[in-house]
Amino acid sequence: MSVKEFFKNAFSDMKESAKAQHEVDKANFAAVKAESKANFEENRGTITMQRAKEQAKQSWDDAHMTPAQRTAKMREQQQEQIAQANARKAEAEARTAAAKAEREQIIAEKQAKKLAKQAEKEQEK
Repeated sequence: MSVKEFFKNAFSDMKESAKAQHEVDKANFAAVKAESKANFEENRGTITMQRAKEQAKQSWDDAHMTPAQRTAKMREQQQEQIAQANARKAEAEARTAAAKAEREQIIAEKQAKKLAKQAEKEQEK
């Protein structure tokens, strides 16, 4: 392969990769746009003046926290995120264990069929 062919192939691969990534980006953008629109429609008309004031007060309070308060609030949020991540991890591990058990069962069934077939062939002889 010549240098010219190498670069031609390399640039061709990069072009294909860029097109594929562009398609992924377009799909992700469309999904986020649809989700945003859905969120807007779900909340349309539900923001009352009272709720808006509460949100503004919360924002104001967050902006005027002491560093210690901000750190404490951040720690609470981090702990919540860790708990959620651990729950997701436990769920995934349970799914993995179930899949492994199912796979082992299938392998055992195949092995039993194979042994039965071998025994049947030996009996025919």
